[in-house]
Amino acid sequence: MALNRPSEDDVVVAGVGMTPVGEYWDISLRELALRSITEARQGAPTLRPQALFVANMLAASLSAQAHLGTLIADFAGLRGIEAVAIEAAGASGGAAIRQAFLALKSGSVESVLVVGIEKVTDKVGPLVDSALATGTDADYEGIQGITPTTQAAMLMRRYLHEHNAPDDALSGFSINAHTNAVTNPNAMFRRAIGLKQYHNAPMISDPVNMFDAAPLADGAASILLTRRELLSNNSQHPCIRIAASALTTSTLAIHDRPDPLNFRAAKQSVENSLNMAGIGIEQIDFFELHDQFSILAALSLEAAGFAERGKGWKLAQNGDIQLQGEIPISTFGGSKARGDIGGATGVFQAIEVVRQLQGEAQENQVPNAQIGMSQCLGGMGSTVATHIFASDG
Repeated sequence: MALNRPSEDDVVVAGVGMTPVGEYWDISLRELALRSITEARQGAPTLRPQALFVANMLAASLSAQAHLGTLIADFAGLRGIEAVAIEAAGASGGAAIRQAFLALKSGSVESVLVVGIEKVTDKVGPLVDSALATGTDADYEGIQGITPTTQAAMLMRRYLHEHNAPDDALSGFSINAHTNAVTNPNAMFRRAIGLKQYHNAPMISDPVNMFDAAPLADGAASILLTRRELLSNNSQHPCIRIAASALTTSTLAIHDRPDPLNFRAAKQSVENSLNMAGIGIEQIDFFELHDQFSILAALSLEAAGFAERGKGWKLAQNGDIQLQGEIPISTFGGSKARGDIGGATGVFQAIEVVRQLQGEAQENQVPNAQIGMSQCLGGMGSTVATHIFASDG
């Protein structure tokens, strides 16, 4: 199968920008967003966004701030444009890019700025856990004390049991992520780990240990999108287009699924994206998946079709997910080592894909990367946004 040929109405990337991921105790949410916006707009200084989509999950709970679209548009000097916030838990960033893609394809706007922003340090302790739990089913899960971490623990326990996998089966995902983060200046944890450190890590929610869960962090990322016909040809980088965009949903509560280890929404979103792009899964050069928990990496690889059911963990053990492997993932450290920026994850992923396709990943570069796929999850695969990016270079 051949990738669909470029056309004048393609949605293309005009500029990207991101902050380092970390803890910004003395910087406001709006100021953090502006830093990434300023960098993104430098890619196309004459292009003024006509719409702004802000991806965020936790601002209303942790920063006492809703109405983010208008807040950030005003602060960024874009007063008067269409601006709204998009919330889909951890899939918010992908959902916002999806809305931008549809708006541009419809012809209603000529340029869109997507901003992913999350700031968890405005609160600490149980208040953060309570905010994260709002991504579960409040009436049937949240009220029982369920959190994303305990959900991941249940899925991981079931996975290890059902597939007779060793206790450290998922360790390769953490080791790979931390290895790649060492050379990513924007990553929160730039330190490699080995199997010994994984085994010695304290338990968070058995069997999820500290290295099976991504650290919560602050950060902002922005991507400026337009149509190919409106993009200047003066760029030194190859043109990167969104070849496909898809968003699907499953049940919110895990107990409502006939098979909790079957991420049907993830599978469907990948299939829809591949069909739109006109390619097969074997043509994807690398995959920026959502590794908020290591079990999600294994289940996402299986849902996408890179591994058979119950064998996703073996890709990590065999080195297939490394930069030189068959299907590189978490090429800049992923959520695990870059840091988990909640609703902004999908925008960070998109920028990382763009940098790979532009050949600007430096020591994190995937060799000969031409087609990259990103996927972010809301909850435990309840909402799934998948995008395929392609380089014309």
